[in-house]
Amino acid sequence: MKAIMVMYDSLNRHMLPAYGCSWTHAPNFARLAERTATFDRSYVCSMPCMPARRDFHTGRPNFLHRAWGPVEPFDVSVPEILKRNGIYTHLATDHYHYFEEGGATYHTRYQSWESFRGQEGDPWFGQVKPAPPPANALGRNAATDRWHLQDWVNRRAMPHEHQMPQARTFAAGLDFIQRNAESDNWFLQIETFDPHEPFFSHRKYKDLFAGHYEKWRSTLNRIWDWPPYEKVSQESELVEHMRYEYASLLAMCDAQLGCILDSMDQHNLWDDTMLIVWTDHGFLLGEHDCWAKCWMPFYEEVAHTPFFVWDPRSRQAGVRRSSLVQPSIDLGPTLLDFFGQPPAEHMTGRALTRTIAEDEPVREYGIFGMFGAHVNLTDGRYVYMRGAGNDENQPLFEYTLMPTRMRRTMDVEELQKAELASPFSFTAGCPLLRIPVEGRWGGHKPGLETLLFDLETDPKQEKPLEDAKLADTFDRELVRLFKEVDAPACQYERLGLPV
Repeated sequence: MKAIMVMYDSLNRHMLPAYGCSWTHAPNFARLAERTATFDRSYVCSMPCMPARRDFHTGRPNFLHRAWGPVEPFDVSVPEILKRNGIYTHLATDHYHYFEEGGATYHTRYQSWESFRGQEGDPWFGQVKPAPPPANALGRNAATDRWHLQDWVNRRAMPHEHQMPQARTFAAGLDFIQRNAESDNWFLQIETFDPHEPFFSHRKYKDLFAGHYEKWRSTLNRIWDWPPYEKVSQESELVEHMRYEYASLLAMCDAQLGCILDSMDQHNLWDDTMLIVWTDHGFLLGEHDCWAKCWMPFYEEVAHTPFFVWDPRSRQAGVRRSSLVQPSIDLGPTLLDFFGQPPAEHMTGRALTRTIAEDEPVREYGIFGMFGAHVNLTDGRYVYMRGAGNDENQPLFEYTLMPTRMRRTMDVEELQKAELASPFSFTAGCPLLRIPVEGRWGGHKPGLETLLFDLETDPKQEKPLEDAKLADTFDRELVRLFKEVDAPACQYERLGLPV
């Protein structure tokens, strides 16, 4: 048995034909839906990038105990379990956060791995005196923003599509398939940073939307493909253009996906190979008057994700699944089950084998969020966003043995306040550093408002409900799930929940 997992970053459900979109160019995503089970109630768990990947490795939520960080020494990693049990594991990725201090322990869990540089502001292509961005580029001032400046250095090093990180990543994945199609017992993870911002794509994909781009070039003719993480302040023409920039990059993602489907056909892999296509989260392109993610409540555009699976055992193709699933914690147990391995002891995700086969439910509620922000709960119809119980959003502590942020270690001043805390149930007897988190965190303001939405009557989440009885039901379920994942006491107190 073999498995191929294709993972995207910031792939929007509402921009795909399988979920009702008719204006983007994604024929291979439509083709994918014809060959797989398509999930209609797939939700995130831990947000954003590396927290979701730690979820995948460990099969349990990450965001209640710490923010962005690496695989911890006590974590039980799914790729490593497979590797130790005779399943060859390989990672091909252009997701550069794996190779910063806040993510540098993931790739070594695989038997082999390869990476491709140049996404976003990845400090890749060295240029001592870089040329400034084009005069018609909109966005943050590159002279003071090194990530935008580096992005333009990187772009100039890839004038052709085959030089782009996504194209190189998929080419590497296809090469692995070509060389190993006749072998058995392997897992391949093809992971691209796209369609994460900036939405940089070449002319051939923009020409798929010629009407828009001809009008754009004859009027504003600006470069505008990297949205800020803030409220929308731009005129409607810029908002519309950003959506087309996203759609153009999505079309490139679709083309590369088509190569994987072609390879499945060419090597008759549908008979013995699981195919998984998913994303860590979505992205706001002006909906709710917001750009991006991580700072607003996690509306459906961010939290409700596309998810497709082909399982050669049940051979369910062209079907819909309505059960509530959370790929970031469920895929680990699912892969272990596929390869005949039991789940690790403290995994709270569920194997989706029977869900794929016959839509058998695996949970009644799904918990999701980002460290220090709302803790969200959904049953697939209602979404409950539990805010802080006090204006200071306190107390809040990170629990870790790997004191890193995204790109570097934590500050000495933070670590001077750390204390040693008792082990949690899942830390293999290891005590942890307990590090206080003060002030704003991740762009979140203190005093997060508690919100409740009914997706059946209010799918765009424009009218929060006032229903104390229903909110109380969700609070009780939150407490139950907190116990299940051994959440720290500070999270109960921060949210005003009974311990």
